[in-house]
Amino acid sequence: MTGAVRPATPAQAWAALAAGNERFVAGRMLHPSQGAEHRAELREDQHPFAVVFGCSDSRVAAEIVFDEGLGDLFVVRTAGHVVDTAATGSIEYGVEVLGAPLVVVLGHDGCGAVRAAARALASGEMPDGLVRSVVDRVLPSIVGLTATGRPLSSYDADDLGHEHVRVTARMLPAYSAALARRIEAGTCAVVAAEYTLADGRVRVTEVLGSIT
Repeated sequence: MTGAVRPATPAQAWAALAAGNERFVAGRMLHPSQGAEHRAELREDQHPFAVVFGCSDSRVAAEIVFDEGLGDLFVVRTAGHVVDTAATGSIEYGVEVLGAPLVVVLGHDGCGAVRAAARALASGEMPDGLVRSVVDRVLPSIVGLTATGRPLSSYDADDLGHEHVRVTARMLPAYSAALARRIEAGTCAVVAAEYTLADGRVRVTEVLGSIT
C-alpha cells in the first residue's frame, strides 16, 4: 500500500483500495510494497489491511487491479468465488487472526462459472467432473431471482453475475459468526464489488456494515 500507515477501519481500507483501483484504471500504478527491503520486513509477520475473496479468473488479480503489493491483501480465490468451508475459514482467518478490517467479495463480468450455471439451468445438463461442484454452488444465487417474478430467461449473464456477488457477500456473515460479530461491532465490513474487464474499474454493488 502507499503511505506508512496501515488502514485500521473499514472506511480507511476501502478508501485505500478505491484509490489503488483509480490508479490502475488510469494507468498510473505505483506498484507499492514490492521492494526487496519491504519483502524482508515481511519475513516474520503479515498485517494485510483487507481480505479479498475473488474469482480465480486469470484476468482479475486483486493485487494488480487495486495496485497493492506484498503483505497488503489476504487473497482467497475460487472459481466463481463460490463459498465452501475452506474459503470461509480462510476469510475468517484474515479477519480474526490477521485483523483485516475489510472483506471484499470481488466478482466480474463475463464470469465463466456464472455462465456455466446459467447454461445448466437452461438445458438441464451439468458439466462433468468436479467442475460440477462449482456450478452447484452458483445455481442458488441464480434460482433466487425467480422470487422477483421475472423469468430467468430475461436476465443476461452479467445480471446473474451481479446477483451472485451480492448473494455471496451475504452468505459470509451467515456462515461465520465471528465475521457477523465484527460487522455488528463496526470493526469490519463486507463489500460486494464487481470488476469490469474492459475498463478495469471496480464498482460497489452492496455493503454489509459501513465504509463511510
